[in-house]
Amino acid sequence: MLLASAATSLDGGLYTWITDLAQRSPAALDSAIRVWSDFGLALFALLMLAAWWRSRSDTPARLAMALCAPLVVVAAYVANDLLKMAVHEQRPCQTLHAVTVEACPPLGDWSFPSNHAAIAAAAAVAILLTDRRLGAIAVPAALLMAASRVWIGVHYPHDVLIGLVTGALVAWLLTLAARRFAPVVVRLRETRLRPLVAAR
Repeated sequence: MLLASAATSLDGGLYTWITDLAQRSPAALDSAIRVWSDFGLALFALLMLAAWWRSRSDTPARLAMALCAPLVVVAAYVANDLLKMAVHEQRPCQTLHAVTVEACPPLGDWSFPSNHAAIAAAAAVAILLTDRRLGAIAVPAALLMAASRVWIGVHYPHDVLIGLVTGALVAWLLTLAARRFAPVVVRLRETRLRPLVAAR
């Protein structure tokens, strides 16, 4: 709680500067960022699907990581949400009474750390470790997702920063651990599920 309060005093000014900039920006830009912020996580689902499809012709370890990616993202979300429930930081739009692009969430809808940032970072790291070419899309998309949460006014900068770190760390550890399921993939390639785990 003290860490979050200290961070709030450090980057509250940055938050206000960003939300003021958003208010002075063209409405079309704000609308585009709001749509991305609200629905952009769907891109990561599509990228994970593409990573699975491409990894069917790769090594069993690589395919195991791709298959485990959705579970890795869920684990990162749970870890981040547990931290959120422990800290209980109010949204900056509630504390600083800022005018924001997005409607301010109600009191008790905690801000620190950002679930969107954690989910995006976890997906990006899981995708990057599985497929570097797709990861080159996912990583900047995760950073844009995190930035958008501050732009629309629902998070402090430190919320999204810690969300990114939490998601990335959990995903890094669990995705690498998923390689241990390579023998399962090998066995599946000898079953009727072969089309799901092999390109041919």
